[in-house]
Amino acid sequence: MEEERDLRDRTKDFALRIIRMFAQLPKSTVAQVLGKQVLRSGTSIGANYREAHRGRSRAEFIAKVGDALRELEETAYWLELLVDAKIVAPGKLDPLRQETNELTAIFVTILKRSKES
Repeated sequence: MEEERDLRDRTKDFALRIIRMFAQLPKSTVAQVLGKQVLRSGTSIGANYREAHRGRSRAEFIAKVGDALRELEETAYWLELLVDAKIVAPGKLDPLRQETNELTAIFVTILKRSKES
């Protein structure tokens, strides 16, 4: 139960960091389009994780955790584009990209364990 709470807090903190990053993006069209994509995917991870715990079955839990994992992968993509398009300096997004990678590893483990039991 403690791990669940920690991950709920961690995904919420991640969403807040994404929101703050988006607020600091340049106001160019490209930056805003990419920013809105990462804003949408980065803030939905925690929502999907919370929904997973409200699931009525193991299959529903697995599906929602899978949704969270897909959103993490999408978030990683948009963050990568922001750097590769030279909209944001790599060093500014490194902590967010690192957290994305760590959360991805956690969700992969949750998904594997859930499918095994």
